[in-house]
Amino acid sequence: MLTREHLLQLDRQDPLAALRDQFVLPAGTIYLDGNSLGAMPRAAADRVRRTLDHDWSQALVRSWNSAGWVDLPQRVGDRIGRLIGAREGETLACDSTSVNLFKLLSLAVKLRPGRKLILSDCENFPTDLYIAEGLSALLGGGLELRSVSPGEIEAAIDERVAVVSLSHVNYRNGALYDMAAITQRAHNAGALMLWDLAHSAGALPIHLAACDVDLAVGCGYKYFNGGPGAPAFLYIAQRLQAQASTPLSGWFGHQRPFDFVPVYAPAAGISRMLAGTPAILSIVSLDAALDVWTGVSMEQVRAKSILQCESFVALVEQWMPGVFELVSPRESAKRGSQVCLRHAEAWPIMQALIARGVIGDVRAPDILRFGFTPLYLSYAEVWDAASTLREIIDADSWRQPHYQIRAKVT
Repeated sequence: MLTREHLLQLDRQDPLAALRDQFVLPAGTIYLDGNSLGAMPRAAADRVRRTLDHDWSQALVRSWNSAGWVDLPQRVGDRIGRLIGAREGETLACDSTSVNLFKLLSLAVKLRPGRKLILSDCENFPTDLYIAEGLSALLGGGLELRSVSPGEIEAAIDERVAVVSLSHVNYRNGALYDMAAITQRAHNAGALMLWDLAHSAGALPIHLAACDVDLAVGCGYKYFNGGPGAPAFLYIAQRLQAQASTPLSGWFGHQRPFDFVPVYAPAAGISRMLAGTPAILSIVSLDAALDVWTGVSMEQVRAKSILQCESFVALVEQWMPGVFELVSPRESAKRGSQVCLRHAEAWPIMQALIARGVIGDVRAPDILRFGFTPLYLSYAEVWDAASTLREIIDADSWRQPHYQIRAKVT
């Protein structure tokens, strides 16, 4: 039977334990929402402060050159690329996930003329479906989004599909797709493959180049800890970059942006996917946050994540049998770095947890979602979080009226 002493021993042996000191974590808080917004790295605060106090306030416009602002999208993109199995020059940090998805879906449809389907699953993150719907309405010509259940994806990939667009990890239940197998299935049918890595990048090993993935997007503010509103990223395989184009042909994607010529000419390589001016304060925060990953083994991150998730599930089922339904896959190889539990009173239970210092989130209508971020979460905290949940359930303290009040952000 699992004990707290056993988890403390794992903490003493944890090769990642020292990384916790690189984050600012409020005293008395167990943070299980890093899959929504990562904790703040100390280096990010220092870097933004230096950018404000020197690069912007003192060097002013010269910092585009002297501080290297102009090259940050490519440089930060390559740093992310090393963590997701991309080659140099295949990843760009820019814009939001939604904007990048629009760019890449547009590119995919253009590269597969005559094919009229964007294929996704009905459990995909809503913005992915919204963007595909909006693009289909904009382009017309019979282009449409088809969404099926996750179990029907492979059978639905046929010669009508231009691009298969899926989230690598399901945001509601943590289910993990087999990237290599589905990418190969898409290619066998002549379709392109686009992965949304928002809930997997920084949480588990990803091998985009090895899996021959065509296109990918992801965000910088979850497991990469870049801060609220941090730039997202996009990935285009080298073999497609010469054909790549974007409907958002902004000046930063021009081959000579500071010649200020009136006719657009795309930059070489992935830089052509840039649009407007980079958000410098946000991208320097993300750049600094990536320093935490120096020398970190993604395999060790994954191993710790699996053990933390399994420990949490075991404790919940040991202490609260029949109270919650596990909606995440039980098999760790099929699950990302989150555990999702179903309960009809998910909202007030989570508010009671948060009031006790255990921060997770809720996905409507009835899912409590707990994200496990091995860079700063200890094994003992897994025990303490489950123990706090048990106390709330045993005492029915979640029934208090103030826990029933709904907030805008869940």
